[in-house]
Amino acid sequence: MTTETAASSYWYAVQTYSGHENKVQKLIQRRIDEDAGGTEASEILQAIVPTQEVVEIRNGKRVTVTRRLYPGYVLVQMVLNERSQHTINNIQGVIKFVGSGKAPQPLREEEINKILGVKLETEDEAKEEIPFHLGQVVEVIKGPFTDFSGTVQEVYPDKGKVKVEVSLFGRPTSVELDYMDLKGY
Repeated sequence: MTTETAASSYWYAVQTYSGHENKVQKLIQRRIDEDAGGTEASEILQAIVPTQEVVEIRNGKRVTVTRRLYPGYVLVQMVLNERSQHTINNIQGVIKFVGSGKAPQPLREEEINKILGVKLETEDEAKEEIPFHLGQVVEVIKGPFTDFSGTVQEVYPDKGKVKVEVSLFGRPTSVELDYMDLKGY
């Protein structure tokens, strides 16, 4: 690959049928691999499906799952011309390029850096997804405040904790609890 080709390549968002993102990404990668050293290989560089690792609660247990950041979209790094655009548009599962009018619009550098940064960051550690929001009424199901009801005041996803205001001896009292010890209404 020449420096000129790499320098003139941009990232584009391609809309796909929902649930077909990984299939489209694999088909694009196969096209790149089949044409290694050819014209298309130097024009279409890579395709990714941005994902994020999150922790969900299933059957009362923490489970790490991979979620798509942008369902229905694949990001493609390529040199845009008629041939490369035609190649991508003819891949099964692709709906269209994202852009205004007929011309695909490349993603801004800060957008792609944020997306790739999120992807790299989440490979290292999964983020907790806490199913409670501010102002929600919850019931404490474990610990010293079992059977108390309260209102969510703050959520700390990095710690897996929730600050809840409960009524203790007739006075509002804030307590910080593990979100696994709570049940929402």
